[in-house]
Amino acid sequence: MKILHGTTILALRFEKGVVIAGDRRATEGHQIADRTMKKIFKTDEHSAVGISGAAGPCVEMVKLFKTEIEHYEKLEGASLTLEGKANKLGEMVKSNLPLAFQGLIVIPIFAGFDLKKSEGRIFKYDITGGHYEEAEFYSTGSGGKDAKNSIKKMFKKNLPEDEAIRIAISALYDASEEDSATGGPDVIRGIYPNISVIRKEGLIEVSDEKIKSVAQSLIEHTRES
Repeated sequence: MKILHGTTILALRFEKGVVIAGDRRATEGHQIADRTMKKIFKTDEHSAVGISGAAGPCVEMVKLFKTEIEHYEKLEGASLTLEGKANKLGEMVKSNLPLAFQGLIVIPIFAGFDLKKSEGRIFKYDITGGHYEEAEFYSTGSGGKDAKNSIKKMFKKNLPEDEAIRIAISALYDASEEDSATGGPDVIRGIYPNISVIRKEGLIEVSDEKIKSVAQSLIEHTRES
């Protein structure tokens, strides 16, 4: 049985929040199954989920996660805390464990702006639903190690927003150079990573035009080096 897999996702903090990003490629065995897969999903105004692993269970889990958050808010008349949302997602990853043993692994990253602490926060997960907070940045998926090494070289505390976006694009580009399952910026087809910025003011999706500009500068640098 062939299963679509999403590959590289990452998140990093900057001075006013957090950036979360993912490449667009899905693979099926050794073949590219989809070049435009969305891996970053807005869960509410101040949080988002990035998905890697078996695409079908990942997408279904995100849909259910969003529904459960909305249901809680309607019942309680208040928003769930960021930590509460991270716990809820952990429970859902844990419930997927029997499928994970059959190869349908779901590994998300949850990121958001904590209105109580007034800072961006990043949570990573293992297949058992265990979740752990990362202090500054994290990446996972088949190209996660390469992306993480790339971020590590450029990351500084309290980065400006535009610099954090540039690092996210650069890390995905570097991962695509090393990992065949990670898609790089596709200038010919006009396919670029999904990137969201989450601040106190809310979540915004970074435009393709802005990502294209950074991606082209990275490609030019590669040509010249």
